[in-house]
Amino acid sequence: MTEIPPIRTVVIEREVAHPPEKIWRALTQPHLLEEWLMKTDFKPEKGQKFTFSRQPQPDISVVVDCQVLDIEPNRSLSYSWQAFGLESVVTFTLEPTPRGAIIRMEQTGFRPDQDAAYKGARASWKQFVTRLDELLSRLD
Repeated sequence: MTEIPPIRTVVIEREVAHPPEKIWRALTQPHLLEEWLMKTDFKPEKGQKFTFSRQPQPDISVVVDCQVLDIEPNRSLSYSWQAFGLESVVTFTLEPTPRGAIIRMEQTGFRPDQDAAYKGARASWKQFVTRLDELLSRLD
């Protein structure tokens, strides 16, 4: 009997001083997603396919293929995230608090042989969530 290798997950959780409705806009409106994450043709509809893309350097192009798996307005959003051999799922959950909300981002699906992708995601999502919080502070 072969042992199934463990699948790893990146989790970033942060309380922000913004209500879930405001965070939801930044998670689902393409022009806002582009400000903190990447350029996208996202539509908040279950089953919708979309991509994230960016060119961090002139000779490098990053394209992530995604599909909305589950959506509950102002509460949770889940989509597949496929790029460079990684097949994972990204889930955002929003929990209201007296101060604003807790944002929880979880990306799961990193196989043991995807250590570089796992470490890269850990570093990148911290930066993305920081940029999301900065964007929320600028929004009305």
